[in-house]
Amino acid sequence: MQELNCDVNQKNINNKEEIISFKCDLQENLQQAMNKFVEDHPNWDQYRILQAAIAGFLMQKGFQNRDLTRLYIGKMFSMDFDN
Repeated sequence: MQELNCDVNQKNINNKEEIISFKCDLQENLQQAMNKFVEDHPNWDQYRILQAAIAGFLMQKGFQNRDLTRLYIGKMFSMDFDN
């Protein structure tokens, strides 16, 4: 199995939320599909796609967490839960 090449950089945005930034190599066909999707759906960007995809994957694999569910729903339906 090929190892995922990610550089992790952690930043604190505020007391409520931590943002972890990472850089990953994508296969060219995956990047092209993502770019085409963003062109066709301007309310989406690469960050929203990746966050929704990771959250959806974890939920499908049985990881249950209220914050994860809120993140997934918020990204999928463009809701803002930062009250």
